[in-house]
Amino acid sequence: MALVSLEITKDIALVRMDDGKANALSYAMMDELDAALDRATKEAKAVVLAGRTGKFCAGFDLKTMMSGVSQAQALVTRGAHLLMRLYMHPQPLVIACTGHALAGGSLVLLTGDYRVAAQGAFKIGLNEVQIGMPVPVLAMELARDRLDPRFFVRSTLFAEVVDPNAALFAGWVDEVVDEEGVLERAQAEAARLAALPANAFNLTKTIMRERTVKYVNAMLVEDMARLLPPKA
Repeated sequence: MALVSLEITKDIALVRMDDGKANALSYAMMDELDAALDRATKEAKAVVLAGRTGKFCAGFDLKTMMSGVSQAQALVTRGAHLLMRLYMHPQPLVIACTGHALAGGSLVLLTGDYRVAAQGAFKIGLNEVQIGMPVPVLAMELARDRLDPRFFVRSTLFAEVVDPNAALFAGWVDEVVDEEGVLERAQAEAARLAALPANAFNLTKTIMRERTVKYVNAMLVEDMARLLPPKA
C-alpha cells in the first residue's frame, strides 16, 4: 500500500501523505515523499503537500524512536535530510495542514513557503520537551526562522501546543480556512506562486534559507549525539 500519492493538475503537484493512521514519518513514508518530490520537480511548477483528513503528520515514527537511542538518532538524521530538502525545494511549496501537526510533523509545516491550516480542534506544535526529548538544532532553527519571535521560547522550551487559530498568531501557519476548503485554498495559492518567475523565486529562496540549512547540516552529527528518545 502506497503511503504517498501524487496527482498533477495544471502544473500543480498534489502530494498527499496517508498511512491510514497518524501519518508518522517512517523510513518508508520519507522515501516515498522523496520520490514524489523528484517527480514534482520534473513535471510540475509548484507543490501542495497535504495529509489525510484530521491528520497532517504526527512526527517521527514512535515505534522506531522508542526502540533505542541509536535507532532514534538514525531516524531523525534521515528526517533532517528530508526537512532540509523540503525547506529548499526549488518550486513553491504550499502546505495544506489537514489536521494535527505535532513534533516532526510541525517541522514539515514550517518548511512550507505558504501554510494553510484547516479550522478545527487540531493540535500544532513541538511537544518534545513535554515527552522528555531535547529539542534538536534542526527543529530549533526552523522554528527560529519561521515563528514570530515572541512565541519562539514558548514553542520550543515550553513545548506549547496550540490550535490552528493560535498557530496563525504564532507563525506556524499563514492562513486558517474551513476544513472542507483547505485543499482548494492551498492549490489556489500554489497556482499564484507558480506564476512568479521560477528562477528568481528559487534563487531568492536559496539566499533566504541557505544559512540555516548549512548550519543545520554542519551541526547534525553533534546534534544527534545529544538526542534522546521520548519517554514511554
